[in-house]
Amino acid sequence: MHRVPWIPIVIIAVMISMAVFAPQLAPYSPIDQTLRDKLLPPVWVDGGSMKYILGTDAFGRDILSRLIFGARVSLIVALLALTAGGGVGLTIGIVAGYFGGTVDNVLMRLVDAAFTFPAILFALLLAVTMGQGLTTLVIAISLLLWASFARIIRGEVLALKQRDFVALARVRGCSPARIMLTHILPNVLNTFMVLVTLNIGVVIIAEASLSFLGAGVPPPTPTWGLMISDGRGRIADAWWISVIPGIAITLLVLSVNLFGDWMRDRLDPRLRQL
Repeated sequence: MHRVPWIPIVIIAVMISMAVFAPQLAPYSPIDQTLRDKLLPPVWVDGGSMKYILGTDAFGRDILSRLIFGARVSLIVALLALTAGGGVGLTIGIVAGYFGGTVDNVLMRLVDAAFTFPAILFALLLAVTMGQGLTTLVIAISLLLWASFARIIRGEVLALKQRDFVALARVRGCSPARIMLTHILPNVLNTFMVLVTLNIGVVIIAEASLSFLGAGVPPPTPTWGLMISDGRGRIADAWWISVIPGIAITLLVLSVNLFGDWMRDRLDPRLRQL
């Protein structure tokens, strides 16, 4: 039996609660500036104050409030990007695997091309042409994800289409669309859900990286990547500005990866009895 990863589940639940109830949980506005309170350290450091438990940044903005609202941005981006990129990859993988031949060759060459194109560079180009924003961020990360989903789902479909229930569906005169929707799709959903959980960490790191590079959500909207970028020039005297959101990213990514591993072990019949 594989033990339920309670600690990662609790961390994920806390992060989701922060995102959903950000206005109720944040003690201050994440964008309001109080210059007289700028660069205050966390409460456990000399000079810290209970007023700002995690300290303030160079503009006097509360780090805790920005961290809470940053979780909302990160999880919204993850939800939208995984829905868009994962959905496209799922569709292409099923179509390529089922039809094979020329259709498979053409779609897999597109997948190969997507793997060779530098996603970060494409995101920066999008930011220049479309401007910074949530839409740009979601499009860039979706284009980063879809190819890996398509390749793995295709491999599953290549094996499934040789099974007897697919052959029987063909004999009964079911159309390819019906076979893909009612026979193939339900049998690859387990794999798809595992891929989603394992790629949440990828999306969060990508969002943080693009925000750090200035291709994400524009300031003053708080994101974890932007918070790290804000503090990079003050790491020696105001380390908390960058370190605290960095710790949040690390905890969330590790938690979703551990949860994704557990999901894979639970849903994969080949591993369920190990």
